[in-house]
Amino acid sequence: MSVLEKIKDIEAEMARTQKNKATSGHLGILKAKLAKLRRELLEPSAGGGGATGAGFDVQKVGDARVGLVGFPSVGKSTLLTKITGTFSEAAGYEFTTLTCIPGMIRYRGAKIQLLDLPGIIEGAKDGKGRGRQVISTARTCNLIIIVLDCLKPMTHKKLIEHELEGFGIRLNKQPPEINFRKKDKGGINYTSTVPNPKLDMDAVKSVLSEYRIHNADVHLKQDYEVDDLIDVIEGSRVYIPCIYAVNKIDQITIEELNVLDKLPHYCPVCAYHEWNLTGLVEMIFDYLKLIRIYTKPKGKLPDWSDPVVLPAGRCSVEDFCNRLHKSLIKQFKYALVWGASVKHRPQKVGREHQLVDEDIVQLVKKI
Repeated sequence: MSVLEKIKDIEAEMARTQKNKATSGHLGILKAKLAKLRRELLEPSAGGGGATGAGFDVQKVGDARVGLVGFPSVGKSTLLTKITGTFSEAAGYEFTTLTCIPGMIRYRGAKIQLLDLPGIIEGAKDGKGRGRQVISTARTCNLIIIVLDCLKPMTHKKLIEHELEGFGIRLNKQPPEINFRKKDKGGINYTSTVPNPKLDMDAVKSVLSEYRIHNADVHLKQDYEVDDLIDVIEGSRVYIPCIYAVNKIDQITIEELNVLDKLPHYCPVCAYHEWNLTGLVEMIFDYLKLIRIYTKPKGKLPDWSDPVVLPAGRCSVEDFCNRLHKSLIKQFKYALVWGASVKHRPQKVGREHQLVDEDIVQLVKKI
């Protein structure tokens, strides 16, 4: 039996099984088996002769990478052309784009690479069409924009999310706060800070036994499902912010637009008429959580034209030095900082100091 056939059998059995406390262990085993089969499908062994999960060979440039994902003919190519000025062929028939077309957004001093990915189809996570390449490239992005047709947004949204989830991409989610540690002996030790958690001891033991793990410590800091535990054990999941760009809004009424407006992470656009493209670019910048740091040479004014752009999670003075040049940190003595991150202006700080948006930094080297 092929891997795809095994996946279909397990999915059918899961659909037949009622969800309750008594079946949680059995469902946990099925979900663990499903995760292992998907990993086998998407990452075949080197000797197996199958295609790897490699994406398109597009060099990562700029301060961040954003991928346009969606079904064929939803307007991804037009969106790329209008926002970046990079031509990507658009036509009234499906699969116009057959490879990955990169463009560049320049906004508030940041350079953001935008990728127009070929349209995906149902079954992309199982290798249909170019789905494996598309989703592999999407995994390398700092932000995903799912482009939806305004006439069927919810249907397409659920289908695309299902395809991305099957490839280990978690949209607009944080990694589960589950502490998981294998050990040599002592059995399974399961604790939770949540009273009556959804995940009980039987389900935990069932999932771990499927992975042949019989000695481990598992601690939950919040209430989680079996799927979250499997994600932690697999360890290959990526957590990426996502914007839903609902395109072609010129085809619907104001009332319908108001209904769509209730979607979280939603941005209405019309690429053809260039409606709300500035709003989408602003949303991209906000979701990427980029901060701009301005350099100040000694005795001169700050360079306002070319900020150093850092992700909000890695914005220490040391990160700033490494972005300028790897050798700078070896010569680093201290930095003078002007801005909201310090009480005094300027203030002398060390390499661990956390910078915020629009800080000004002057580096002082060792003599």
